[in-house]
Amino acid sequence: MLDTVQPRSQPQAGAPLNPLADEFVETLRLAVPMTLTQLGQIAMITTDLALIGRLGESAVAAAALAHTVYFVSFTFGLGLMAAVSPLVAQAFGAGDVRRIRRSLRVGLSVALLISLPMMASPLYGEHILVVLGQAPHSAALAQRYLNGLAWGIAPALGFIALRSMMSAVNRPQAPLWITLAAIPVNAALVYVLIHGLFGLPELGLFGAGLATTLVNLGSFAATLAIAGLRKPFADYRPLAHLWRIDWPLMRKLIAIGAPISFSLLLEYGLFSSAALLMGLISTTALAAHQIALQVTAVLFMVPLGIGMAATVRVGHAFGRGEPLAVKRAGLAAAVIGIAFVSALTVAIIFGRYELGRLFFGSGEASMATVELTATLLLVGATFFIADAIQTIMGGALRGINDTRMTLVFAAIGYWCVGFPIAWWLAFHADLGAVGVWIGLSIGSFVYAGLLILRFRMLTRKLAG
Repeated sequence: MLDTVQPRSQPQAGAPLNPLADEFVETLRLAVPMTLTQLGQIAMITTDLALIGRLGESAVAAAALAHTVYFVSFTFGLGLMAAVSPLVAQAFGAGDVRRIRRSLRVGLSVALLISLPMMASPLYGEHILVVLGQAPHSAALAQRYLNGLAWGIAPALGFIALRSMMSAVNRPQAPLWITLAAIPVNAALVYVLIHGLFGLPELGLFGAGLATTLVNLGSFAATLAIAGLRKPFADYRPLAHLWRIDWPLMRKLIAIGAPISFSLLLEYGLFSSAALLMGLISTTALAAHQIALQVTAVLFMVPLGIGMAATVRVGHAFGRGEPLAVKRAGLAAAVIGIAFVSALTVAIIFGRYELGRLFFGSGEASMATVELTATLLLVGATFFIADAIQTIMGGALRGINDTRMTLVFAAIGYWCVGFPIAWWLAFHADLGAVGVWIGLSIGSFVYAGLLILRFRMLTRKLAG
């Protein structure tokens, strides 16, 4: 059995590679498949909504409500699973195979333990939605979808833990191929179960949720099999002694992951609140905001993938005890992210009207909504870049286990700065929907700036 492992990204002695150039190459090598995996997840959600749309507007509205309940619960687990990546990356950088195995094991254990209480929210989604003032009929429809969706939480979290381990040992390709294979399988299953083909009962919204659960289960099983049977993962014996609970490492995972979860919830809460503000302004503002936000969500997958790569690269350097490499990894990820997102932002600015027409059509009745969507996307140009920087720097800080201050910074940037400014500009400066987006942008810039300062301070401390 292997006792140590040498990170693939270490240049050989005497190699003429420039360290910073090598860092750019290795970060891109990780970031590209990680980004494509995230885009694959978005593609599956979009496919689900497109197929649910054939059931009518009420079904789409119910699915949107269901996703709101589901993702509030799932986001907490997502943050905890995000802690697997830095733990494994640091162990990989240090050449500690046993700690790689232990880190994955506690990730899978936590995924199983928290999935049961996490299911409570989706399974009681109808009651939650009614208490929040939603129409009983819409809440009942949403519950049908959630009844199928809720059972997929455990395998979805398990897949994320395994994906994090694979990426942290410089092998992110397997989760990408599994995700790409899952997209058509998911579409076929959703269609078959919604409409009851091949002698199966017609399950409607419940069938759509059940299909997602089955795909989550299949993705987890395939990834687990690869981890246990295929090299180089099998050399780490990642599935050995799965029943053992490593309490000290579990406490460490929770200490790193819980602040990530709460930071994500603060961010999710801000955008949910922004939607409520738009609803107070007008229906047109709400519709334009939702489409602009959907474009942002797709664009966000790029810095998210780069931020995940930053966690791995910084974690490797931190595990090796190389503070200069830690700083270099964070810098390379930030430059790559800004370059990619800037290019995509320019494309969105020039295509903003076409994006609006894509969703709302080109008829005279939709002109006002298309115009507002284009305006929000133009205002969002600064927001896209700020959001990219905070995502990447947050990922870099995770690589050195620094997540508590990011939670504090998220509260400051989003809720002490962003939301009050959005409210004031929208309703007191009479800027309406544009004011809300300006507030989101300012809040994101404050959050990103604080994260940059924090990373610089910690890297100086490590080097000092």
